[in-house]
Amino acid sequence: MPLDAPRRLIGVTLVTMSLVASPHTGVAASPVAASASVTATALPTATTFTELSGLPQDTDVYGKLSGIVVHPARTVGVYAQPGGKPTATLPAKQLGSQTWVPVVEARQGWYRVLLPSKPNHVTGWIKATGLKKARSRYRAVVKLGTRQLTVMNANKKLGTWTVAVGGPETPTPVGRTFLLALMSPKKKTYSPLILPLGTHSATLDTFGGGPGTVAFHGWPDRKVFGKAVTHGCVRVPARALKVLAGLPLGTPVLIAP
Repeated sequence: MPLDAPRRLIGVTLVTMSLVASPHTGVAASPVAASASVTATALPTATTFTELSGLPQDTDVYGKLSGIVVHPARTVGVYAQPGGKPTATLPAKQLGSQTWVPVVEARQGWYRVLLPSKPNHVTGWIKATGLKKARSRYRAVVKLGTRQLTVMNANKKLGTWTVAVGGPETPTPVGRTFLLALMSPKKKTYSPLILPLGTHSATLDTFGGGPGTVAFHGWPDRKVFGKAVTHGCVRVPARALKVLAGLPLGTPVLIAP
């Protein structure tokens, strides 16, 4: 493992029993009319642990998202196209946090959203009823070539930091994704906070017992910043981690080459 990281550290995968979710209420949401929830247990659930099939891919992976994010008040169906039968379900919570997903397309009564499952860039349609809706003014941009992270609030730059990114054999996956959850290690470890994203390692199907979920997190050795040495996660300085932790869930994240 790069940098002699202890094998019990989470690395790329952030979903283990050593983490607990932290409350995160950074987005002010306006409720929309409620509808009946989807309770069919035979359908796969759109979480960071699952792989979905039969759903459309995001075809504009470097495009700028509008910032509109939605949260299902209860489990809802996910459709390949508006109408028809659902092919999966989207739960109200992910990793102990509320599920907020960014909208990539809207039609009357429907939203197509980015999903946190494999394969990367998978999307699905959900009914607009029964959702809370909000707009995030924030976005985070990671440039792998320069190994820099920039966080924006609308047109205001909150900061730019040099970070560590995935190594040659375990690269950080590119494209647009989103802030999925905010988690805290139960015990002191390499980072006080872990911020999972809605994307996964392209080369590791699993890591540390989890699904290879990529995340932002801190790192105690500042010498790693500016290097391509991680298992796919983006290691950030303490100040950057604090800023990222203040962003609303569902905030768009762009990982560019």
